[in-house]
Amino acid sequence: MSDAETVEPVDPALELPPVRDEEGRISAGFLALIEAGIEAEDAAALIGLVGDLHEADVADLIESMDGDSRGPFVRLLGDEFDFATLTELDEAVRLKILEELPAKTLAEGIGELDSDDAVYILEDLSEDEQAAILQRLSHTDRVQLQRSLDYPEESAGRLMQTDFIAVPPFWSVGQTIDYMREAEDLPETFHEIFVVDPGFRLIGSIPLDKLLRTKRATKVSAIMEEDVHPFEATEDREEVARSFERYNMVSAGVVDDAGRLVGMVMIDDIVDVIQEEAEEDLRGLAGLGDEEISDAVFVTAKSRFTWLVVNLATAVLASVVISLFEGTIEAMVALAVLMPIVASMGGNAGTQTMTVAVRALATQELDARNMWRVLRREVLVSLLNGVALAFLIGMAATWWFDNAGLGTVIGVAIVINMMSAGLSGLLIPVVLEKVGVDPAIASSVFVTTVTDIVGFFAFLWIAALWFGLPI
Repeated sequence: MSDAETVEPVDPALELPPVRDEEGRISAGFLALIEAGIEAEDAAALIGLVGDLHEADVADLIESMDGDSRGPFVRLLGDEFDFATLTELDEAVRLKILEELPAKTLAEGIGELDSDDAVYILEDLSEDEQAAILQRLSHTDRVQLQRSLDYPEESAGRLMQTDFIAVPPFWSVGQTIDYMREAEDLPETFHEIFVVDPGFRLIGSIPLDKLLRTKRATKVSAIMEEDVHPFEATEDREEVARSFERYNMVSAGVVDDAGRLVGMVMIDDIVDVIQEEAEEDLRGLAGLGDEEISDAVFVTAKSRFTWLVVNLATAVLASVVISLFEGTIEAMVALAVLMPIVASMGGNAGTQTMTVAVRALATQELDARNMWRVLRREVLVSLLNGVALAFLIGMAATWWFDNAGLGTVIGVAIVINMMSAGLSGLLIPVVLEKVGVDPAIASSVFVTTVTDIVGFFAFLWIAALWFGLPI
């Protein structure tokens, strides 16, 4: 490689382009410098550019790069690459990078991470790949990580950090503080000290600020909070996140089935869970499953195709209903013009109710105790909106076609379909959850089908009766 092609080491005095632009994205100028460093294989220049960046910024930088540049970028950074960056990446990008790195490099990088971050990366790999990495780690790290991986997916055991501070109740505050000063294997961040009995069963906890404000001679047992609510390692992470949100928790202990303390969950992991679950519900409402923006074209098309086929089948059902009134439509062409309005208004209203219902089910705000109250509210809301819309659309149809009867027909049909939208938007997600189907993914298809069929049938049937048209 010629000298002209070599990227010079970054001069600290040189004014570099900002990492992010005014809109918060990785700036084009900074990305161009990184791409030039990769092309010239100048590790020193790259380290100078990204060495002080937060792992979240480095992750955004990697996702902004061309796909072929990501692997070389990580390899060029070498030991300076923080593997915590991988936890901030989309799954597809992370997997691609992991495929390009040798097991030795992965083992060295993962061995430096907190156990929760290490598990987050390892769980994306196959069992053989996991075994190849784990066998290169120390015995202690290998046992801790394997135990976490043995817990069910999306459980507290997968989410927890196995590094924590636990002390016996007979220690003094001074002993505890001295221990924290001298121990070398403490977690990087923690907010409370756990108190355990000789069997390592959790019996209390002490907030860090309370510990530091207490005199050294005071016994741990005198200041510990006994009203602790640890999570079982097998508990679903959504339940854990819900408890953190409900009780404003910052950290909490995790115990095994015998009540022994095995880890702790931190608020930073809970924030990720809340975000992931919200994104999952949002994608599910559109029938997108676990699709990521970085997924390949074929993978994306395949994931969407299934629900598009289901939508096609439901659209055929609506078309069948319309075909039953072929004679009615031929006798009054205005009906064909107004039909989409009835179905569209019902579909939008149903989607509104369905979105509220799906979210309420996910947060456990909707259950058997308040089901009928919520149902009654949705029916009344649908009725009020239906009447208001019926008046507006009825007046518009009367003026448009100079036919008061047609305005009355579409007004009545709107009220009927709005009522069905409110009922189906609430009941369909509830029924789907009862039968074990994710309401976030399946509800929209069925709600739209109901509102289309009811809307078309009500409008055309009422029109046929009102005007004496053939069916």
